[in-house]
Amino acid sequence: MTTNSTAFEVAVHAEASLGEGPTWDPATGRLLWLDILNSRVHTYDPATGRRTLRRTDQHVGAVKPRAGGGLVLNLRDGIGLLDPDDTFRWLHREPVPGRRGNDAAVAPDGSLWAGTMRYDEARGGGTLTRFTGDGAAETVLDDVTVSNGTGWSPDGRLMYYSDTPTRRVDVFDVDGDGRVANRRPLAGIEDGAGFPDGLCVDADGCVWVALWDGGAVRRYTPSGDLDRVITLPVPRVTACAFGGPDLTDLYLTTARVGLPAPHPLAGALLVVPGAGQGVAQPAFAG
Repeated sequence: MTTNSTAFEVAVHAEASLGEGPTWDPATGRLLWLDILNSRVHTYDPATGRRTLRRTDQHVGAVKPRAGGGLVLNLRDGIGLLDPDDTFRWLHREPVPGRRGNDAAVAPDGSLWAGTMRYDEARGGGTLTRFTGDGAAETVLDDVTVSNGTGWSPDGRLMYYSDTPTRRVDVFDVDGDGRVANRRPLAGIEDGAGFPDGLCVDADGCVWVALWDGGAVRRYTPSGDLDRVITLPVPRVTACAFGGPDLTDLYLTTARVGLPAPHPLAGALLVVPGAGQGVAQPAFAG
């Protein structure tokens, strides 16, 4: 196992309350990321350093590119679409008092797998739901506490998932129709090492996991062996994604919420240049 504590750089100096959801958009050459609790969608262009900021009308848990342009948003009250002309509309609106959207990912077939959680993090109060481009919704998991990282193996035959309080990253088999079955643990996070938050999968099929209250991102092999740890000075690392023109830079979001004396970089967008080889992610087919 390799440990590297000095490889990161600061991409964006920010003080996000709950930075989350880094996603590379190859069509624009920009990284999308969020501040959930401040209802903000950020973009960052590493080639120019240019940044943009968009405020949403409610808390936003995830943002992903759409195949035809625009964005899909996992919001407090459901799934929204932002068209290329900046017009907003709901794809699926289903408000539940005390609940909000959290992390989400796009499957190889272009469907959006969107998680929810209760604000009070009540056990079993969240879901993982699959949405197709026409707005059809299928509940995949209905006993989730904090739905977080979701990702697929490069060949699309496995799906990885973390419900944060379980302290596990689980793996499912994926059938020819994109459905999942045979859930089992891939890796467990030991006491004192934090909790699994967002994740991504690289070209080797290894799973990178951000550790909330763990101050690190870990890489696990497809067999569940821990083979790399990147330690960071900020305790609340929330999510990770490969970006850059060659998909070799690992971007990390961080949070400062709940910290009595936040580190100066808590809430910043960090990057580990040349961390590995990412896989191009599909856009939402809607």
